[in-house]
Amino acid sequence: MDMIEDSKVRRRRKYDDNFKQQVVAECAQPGASIASIALSHGINANLLHTWRREARQASEPSEPPTPPPTTPQNPPTFIPLALAPSTVPVAADIRIELRRGGTTVAVTWPLGAAAECATWLREILR
Repeated sequence: MDMIEDSKVRRRRKYDDNFKQQVVAECAQPGASIASIALSHGINANLLHTWRREARQASEPSEPPTPPPTTPQNPPTFIPLALAPSTVPVAADIRIELRRGGTTVAVTWPLGAAAECATWLREILR
């Protein structure tokens, strides 16, 4: 039996960095289509996505350095932060609205009696 050999030798094409940067820059334009840019340059869109991911990773800062371990010689440091005062108004009362069918019951409890409100609510929901 005769064997058919593939006489083609497949080689990977290599692209220089300037070409990659130019094509990736075209992709950054508003409304750019990755597929059409890849097609216009005769490259696979998946390859172009890889180049874009590599360029994005190269431009991102590396991970922040790991802080030194806490030891008795290197104790942790407390850094106070100034926070803006809360703009959320504090409720003076607890308001609960219960609905069953067409009936609605609204109950208002003073905030100081929150424990009694919780007990009542627990009983009513049994």
